[in-house]
Amino acid sequence: MRAHKDIHISDNALEVLKRRYLIKDKAGRVIETPRELLIRAAKFIAEADRNYGADDEQVDATAQGFFDIMVNLEFLPNSPTLMNAARPLGQLSACFVLPIGDSMEEIFQANKYAALIHKSGGGTGFSFSRLRPRNSLVATTSGVASGPVSFMKVFNAATEAVKQGGTRRGANMGVLRVDHPDILEFISCKDDPGEITNFNISVAITDAFMEAVEKGTTYPLHNPHTGKTHEVDGTEVRLDAREVFDLIVDHAWRTGEPGVIFIDRMNRLNPMHPSEEIEATNPCGEQPLPPYDSCNLGSINLGKLALSPLPVDYTISDAASGVDWERLGSVVRVAVHFLDNVIDQNKYPIDEIERQTKKNRRLGLGVMGWADMLVRLGLPYNCEEAIVLAEKVMAFIQNEARNHSSELAKSRGKFPNWEGSVYRQDNVAMRNAALTTIAPTGSISIIAGCSSGIEPYYAIAFERNVLDGARLVEVNPLFEQTARRQRFYSDELIQRIASRRSLADFKEIPESVRGVFLTATDISAEDHIRMQAAFQKHCDSSVSKTVNFPQSATNADVKEAFEQAYRLGCKGVTIYRDSSRPDQVLSTVGRTATGVLTATRVQQRPVLLSGITEKIKTGYGNLYVTVNTKDGRPFEVFAHIGKSGYTTMADTEAICRLISLALRSNVRVDNVIRQLRGIGGSSQVFSGGAKIFSIPDAIAQVLNRHFGQSEHGQRTSDSAEICPECSGAMAFDSGCFTCPSCGYSNC
Repeated sequence: MRAHKDIHISDNALEVLKRRYLIKDKAGRVIETPRELLIRAAKFIAEADRNYGADDEQVDATAQGFFDIMVNLEFLPNSPTLMNAARPLGQLSACFVLPIGDSMEEIFQANKYAALIHKSGGGTGFSFSRLRPRNSLVATTSGVASGPVSFMKVFNAATEAVKQGGTRRGANMGVLRVDHPDILEFISCKDDPGEITNFNISVAITDAFMEAVEKGTTYPLHNPHTGKTHEVDGTEVRLDAREVFDLIVDHAWRTGEPGVIFIDRMNRLNPMHPSEEIEATNPCGEQPLPPYDSCNLGSINLGKLALSPLPVDYTISDAASGVDWERLGSVVRVAVHFLDNVIDQNKYPIDEIERQTKKNRRLGLGVMGWADMLVRLGLPYNCEEAIVLAEKVMAFIQNEARNHSSELAKSRGKFPNWEGSVYRQDNVAMRNAALTTIAPTGSISIIAGCSSGIEPYYAIAFERNVLDGARLVEVNPLFEQTARRQRFYSDELIQRIASRRSLADFKEIPESVRGVFLTATDISAEDHIRMQAAFQKHCDSSVSKTVNFPQSATNADVKEAFEQAYRLGCKGVTIYRDSSRPDQVLSTVGRTATGVLTATRVQQRPVLLSGITEKIKTGYGNLYVTVNTKDGRPFEVFAHIGKSGYTTMADTEAICRLISLALRSNVRVDNVIRQLRGIGGSSQVFSGGAKIFSIPDAIAQVLNRHFGQSEHGQRTSDSAEICPECSGAMAFDSGCFTCPSCGYSNC
């Protein structure tokens, strides 16, 4: 194998590899280079060819092909494969689905299996829909059942106790059918931000439920214990479908959860339907799986597969002519071979998962770098040509993947469950039951230096922490190239861009550039969903994608998004309204794995910040309060009191310094307001119809007016999605919070 070529990655990517992927010695020193990591993975995965009669030369050729697409950053497998290939742990899969039966033995068996999976580095999905509803009779004890939500708390506590693979805590997906008797409790089970923190939750919505929503009728609940319609005191229990739907929408609007999965569609389009039933997905929602099956994921970097230079007659109306279809097909075929080999080389956490995985041999080949490809082709993310191209690209990948799987079946044999698949009907030999999935690519997209999954850019520039506590601006390389080529680049401009999420207000940037370098906040919810639906049309499994909303979005906007996703054929949908879900990621800040409190990192002040200044009357004179913001949340406070003595000025400065320290240490502004509001002083006055009790009270009122809670209890500007590892701003895309600075993900 010739592995002379080195991998070209950014400094940030190198730091992510050192922190999470490269082999370390007992003292924690890195003893492996990125190129050596790829050689290790390529050689180890290629060894599976020996199972099918390959000799040394053939295995070496396979390893070369695997190495080439990885070193060129055209394809990368999921993180567990890169981390664990040819290492003692050997667990190469990202996530699994486990069944939960209705007996105590089955429930705690699933909990035990989940702990083993989390220990090995995987995530788990569960459906709690088989559990009898709360207060049902338990014949063996003459007691009553505690219901699905209570057992979710048990699973959550177990997850909290298991440090996942030495790198991060386990991630879970909890699913409950919309016709389960405890559905209302489930929808609201995460209202307390301290509860069930290790779960994403989704409601499994049926076609019958959506029909009832459309017609405005009630629908019956199903008792999984009796197998009949749920009754209370002999009376059938029915719920108003629109009221339940509105409740789901309202909670999603408030916190981003629950998500929804269209469970009947997932089963109907499952290549193994009707021989197996899907009840749940993996933690990020893109991989519907039957019990004990696994996701074996990898992603093609589309940004590397746009022709460069573009054809001389290229136009955006014929964007497909700018795609390197020949190279894309070659990468797809090598990637399918790679992922099929992963199934054989994997060390599975439990025997049941190994048996089921090898019976179906499901693959999850997806994409990343979609936003990069669009920029290279000059297409705005939300234009019609981009939607059309998305469908063409995914159809091509799906077709090439199926063709190569069929070729592998001829030399390696069909997957054992083939007789129960849709391929049996047409007598098409297939090596794999399913081939395509579009998964989150947070960490591997940082390594590849590309955009995440099929998401638009989160930001064009952002600040990240470096080892000495300083902040370094990371800028999108395609934007930097464009800015330098068109001669509008400056460090000052990049610094200002890093404090914003969008280029829309930067009039000094040519409109043609602003129109192509769109970020998630520039894209309407409708266009987010249209893009998801375009990729879903030619994807065996599902698509992990976030529908981003501004903070000002209404419940009606979220409701329309859910209904549009159903109409357009999506298999599920996750929404995120800006500033609606900060507490989940803040919950781990300042604690070690053992729960011991540690010092919180204070964010460094950027050179340039902007904000507001308000004049407010106090009993000590006019107070001028300035609040500067960073990433949309208050970052520092200054106040000047006119015509006052030195003591009052000193006290005011001290108050502002402590407020600024708290804000820069990720303390929520609402907590600051709560501590200062109402503090009394010797001189109290009325200002603008409100009583001002003191200087601290005046500052609190200014903060509350601009950054406090709305009438619905939601923060208007305190967008505090902060990474628990590096204190950088987190991005919510593909259904997961991911840090673009250090690669941390909560999935």
